[in-house]
Amino acid sequence: MSENLMVDDGWVPATCTLPTMEQPVRRAQFDDLFTQDVISVEQPAAGILRLELRAVPDVAARAAGLAARETACCSFFTFNLTITEGKIGMVVSTEPEHEPVLAALAASASSRVGRVS
Repeated sequence: MSENLMVDDGWVPATCTLPTMEQPVRRAQFDDLFTQDVISVEQPAAGILRLELRAVPDVAARAAGLAARETACCSFFTFNLTITEGKIGMVVSTEPEHEPVLAALAASASSRVGRVS
């Protein structure tokens, strides 16, 4: 297994099993989630990314579907979706050897929050 080798956009690791032709679509799905639905991004510790999402049922469903698809190809990510007190949160975590991938994902999310096109 490669160690944190990533393709040219920074956060898709070489260990990802998603077919290369499908990777731009998946990146676009994450970009859309970050731009349209993420309210805040926090990385409280290495290996942990916390996203606050718009509190809309369709957003929760879309985030859950994206997380399920992502774990099928990048099983080193763990996604936890919580809905409580009128808020939707998603925590993405990983083991130390994949922290650079998570950090790049966090940077991508941070750069897109609130940039509605």
